[in-house]
Amino acid sequence: MNLPNTITLARIGIAPLLAVLILAESFWARLLAFGLFVVAAASDVWDGHLARRRGQITDFGKLVDPIADKFLLAGTLVPFYLLPRIGHPVGAVPHWGPLPLWVVLVLLGRELVITLLRGYAARRGVVIGARKAGKYKTAFQNLFIGGLILWYALETRAREAGWAGEVWPLWSGFHGAFVSATLILAIVLSVYSLGLYVWQYRRLVRGVVV
Repeated sequence: MNLPNTITLARIGIAPLLAVLILAESFWARLLAFGLFVVAAASDVWDGHLARRRGQITDFGKLVDPIADKFLLAGTLVPFYLLPRIGHPVGAVPHWGPLPLWVVLVLLGRELVITLLRGYAARRGVVIGARKAGKYKTAFQNLFIGGLILWYALETRAREAGWAGEVWPLWSGFHGAFVSATLILAIVLSVYSLGLYVWQYRRLVRGVVV
């Protein structure tokens, strides 16, 4: 074990805690979830930087780091999907309503397909590296997730405190548009980046399918 791998494992541990905090009908719980997600998303970049700088890149880290990312994604998307369906008053996605199942399947499915393709490629001696489209996808995906958790927290507080006046509706409209737009971009980039991988490594894909 080293520091980068410890950070990666901590990200796995945060995922179920995030799910519990998001599902809680509490402003402070959801605000804490927002803070934890920001830390977890930043750690995804920081652990790789540390590993390269310290010369601590390990096979364990290469294996666990993408798994940690999947756990973090599932730990947020699943409660997003469940919230409005189990009767929580704050749980819809701005301009979308309840998060559609197909969105969850697209975002999680893309990660599963890429993981399986990378594993198959590694057994064939081919390394599939990250592409810019995939990095942009991750950035907008994290903006959507972080934005929606904060949206839940503020909407919960607005209901508890009875916020009114001109400032809150203005902020709520801007924040909601931001969340909706980043979700659209995350979906588009998920599909686009997956298409690029499949096309670039189509011979490998044919081998998997056949």
